[in-house]
Amino acid sequence: MLTKLPICCSICKPQYVVVSAPCLLFNPEKPKYMRCPFCSSFNDRVLDTRPLDQSSVVRRRRACGDCKKRFTTYERLEEVSLMVIKSDQRREQFNRTKLREGVMRACEKRPISSDAIEKIVTEVENEAQDFVMEVPSRILGEKVMQKLFSLDPVAYIRFASVYKNFGDIDTFMAELKKLRKEFSKNKKKDKRK
Repeated sequence: MLTKLPICCSICKPQYVVVSAPCLLFNPEKPKYMRCPFCSSFNDRVLDTRPLDQSSVVRRRRACGDCKKRFTTYERLEEVSLMVIKSDQRREQFNRTKLREGVMRACEKRPISSDAIEKIVTEVENEAQDFVMEVPSRILGEKVMQKLFSLDPVAYIRFASVYKNFGDIDTFMAELKKLRKEFSKNKKKDKRK
């Protein structure tokens, strides 16, 4: 039997620990205690705690204070998968690889390191976690464009041309003018310093 236990992480985002053991139930009044599978008492204590599988699973050896029998629980972090809401209202699971490939395509043949690309993908993924369960694809695209804008103007234009689906040369030129205007503002700020 699997039981979901709410836990609090360092940034207070809702996450769950899945605990598997026969007949175990979580006692909300005493959050540290589990129900004994033998006598159903909540009077237990942890004897031993060990991480398993590269610390993704925690094994706890417990002893019941009433019947004195021992039992084991396994705790796993259950990550809630993030869904991306596409422009046509379809929903698909967030795919980090797909995001990385899009950024890599925009940065192709540019002097941008793979570490910088990975940093962009990680930052966008972390920012997307602020949304609960679902994030619009528009938000992800805007976040990527914002990061590429400050990194490399050519990569920004490449990504924007696909993301914004430029239909004609006029739309493309308008985006280039906007980019040139922003860069001239930034140059003036740099000269003042």
